[in-house]
Amino acid sequence: MRLLLDTHTFLWFINGDQKLSPAARNAIQDPTNESHVSIASVWEMAIKVSIGKLGLAQPFPMIVPHELKRNGFRLFPIELSHCVMVSSLPFHHRDPFDRLLIAQSLAGRTPIVSADAAFDAYGVVRIW
Repeated sequence: MRLLLDTHTFLWFINGDQKLSPAARNAIQDPTNESHVSIASVWEMAIKVSIGKLGLAQPFPMIVPHELKRNGFRLFPIELSHCVMVSSLPFHHRDPFDRLLIAQSLAGRTPIVSADAAFDAYGVVRIW
């Protein structure tokens, strides 16, 4: 099964953070699943690093590619159809990065691994 990791899920996983639920960790570590990180999440992290809201153990240009490769995570591209879908989503969630992840999850029928229960209002399959 293909999984889409929310930004915090990716960060918690690579840092071994206990905030990551056992179900989320198991889904990510299951060798029959493919874990994907959206380009939107990479963009979100880049912005947060640049404004000082996110600190990383290594420089951003090094850690993200390294962790993607080390964990066998794939990048989930942003497609025009995802952006079009964002324009029609109701405003249960206002965060633009999360709205794009919701659209990607819905368009690709891809479960999203996230602690954010606000995603449920959109009918996504959320693993937590």
